[in-house]
Amino acid sequence: MTMLRGGTMRTGTKSLLLGFTAIGLFMAATAAANAGGFALREQSAYGQGSSFAGIAAGGALSSMFWNPATMTQFNGKTIELGMSGIMPNASHSYTTSSLAVFPTPGDSGLDALVPNSYGSMQLNDRVWVGMAFNAPFGLGVHFPQVNAASGGSGNSAELKTYNLNPSIAYKINDMISVAVGFQAEYMQASYDAFLGTQPRIGTLNGAAWGFGWTAGVTFKPLPKTTIGIGYRSAIDHDISGTWDVPAAVAPATQPGSVNLKLKMPDTVTVGLRQGIGDRFTLLAGFEWANWSRIGTAPLLQPNGSPVTLSGSAVKFPFNYDDGYYYSLGGEYVIDPAWTVRAGIGYEKSPISDAVRTTRIPDNNRVWYSVGASYKPASIKGLTLDLGYSFIDVKSAPVCMGPAAAGGCPSNPWSSATLAYNGSVKSYINIVSVAVRYQFDAEPARVKQVYHK
Repeated sequence: MTMLRGGTMRTGTKSLLLGFTAIGLFMAATAAANAGGFALREQSAYGQGSSFAGIAAGGALSSMFWNPATMTQFNGKTIELGMSGIMPNASHSYTTSSLAVFPTPGDSGLDALVPNSYGSMQLNDRVWVGMAFNAPFGLGVHFPQVNAASGGSGNSAELKTYNLNPSIAYKINDMISVAVGFQAEYMQASYDAFLGTQPRIGTLNGAAWGFGWTAGVTFKPLPKTTIGIGYRSAIDHDISGTWDVPAAVAPATQPGSVNLKLKMPDTVTVGLRQGIGDRFTLLAGFEWANWSRIGTAPLLQPNGSPVTLSGSAVKFPFNYDDGYYYSLGGEYVIDPAWTVRAGIGYEKSPISDAVRTTRIPDNNRVWYSVGASYKPASIKGLTLDLGYSFIDVKSAPVCMGPAAAGGCPSNPWSSATLAYNGSVKSYINIVSVAVRYQFDAEPARVKQVYHK
């Protein structure tokens, strides 16, 4: 491996800085797009094509989102710009509702664009530095009528995150690489709540910075075997905002400045890439997300006292379980220009029947994915990635409100007066694209080595 010195280092640094500038402009142009879903796995078009099987073990620069140690697989300077279009459909139906003034909207999901951008530079034969820009969490849901049949269970909500993640990786030897990184994450949140039996809305708006870290290791025990383990730390967001309540429902209520702490989960991802022959690679993955730490988030006044509504404390009782994701896939090198891949994943949702609302009607889901990469021979170092996933979400029952009215009082989101008993059937289409460019890369050759 060639050391990077002198003028080569200065030129390389300038090139990568230009790449980072392009990344920043890309994020500025697209980061305000709506996000669909509370946690967003769509951070890599390459990984999308195989349901993210094996992504923590590498394959593309975007694998550093899950495991920053994978940077050491890419010599020299590399950048990657990606975008995912998320198109969810959530169809609601009900048997009981205290608010059946309007039909329940057929689809409460909102389409979204989620960007991701990465850059890395090899400083010498041991050390790499990198930068990632992502939107790790997001939520976009809208119910057209505030007093629709599902209004007591959920109204419009939006959550956006912007995550900056510099990292450094160290290649101990040809078998082991390690890395650590820092996270700075900005969150914006808005939440509309149905109050009473008339179309009155309480609105929460706020924002906050949170900080965390990342770490990872890759292990290559055999020439065609790579194992990766990555960690993204938990981040707490102390959201400062405003709580706006109409005067008609103001008694025993404190509108104005409020605080809300959201405890986002830490995650562990494990990936395997196993070469079989010269052209096929078996991919497998596992992910654990510590969603149970989110618990119940109370809405507080600046002095620390609870915000009350009609005498009762306002709380957000998420009470999620931990989430788990299992994936299996493979990729096949057709020729030096084309590689195809496919995968399947199973996700155990952290949202149980006991705490589900129509706002986030998540349930266990199955991922089906296909993808491809193209390396044009005329432009060395350039790779184009395309990935598609169809996600089939298990039908999700939603039951809230007093039992006497046909609801389920055990759900902590239940209203004392408004009952809702129904279900939501969801599916999601996702299309991801990315451009990768490795500076000073070797041109594609017919007899190239397919597995590092």
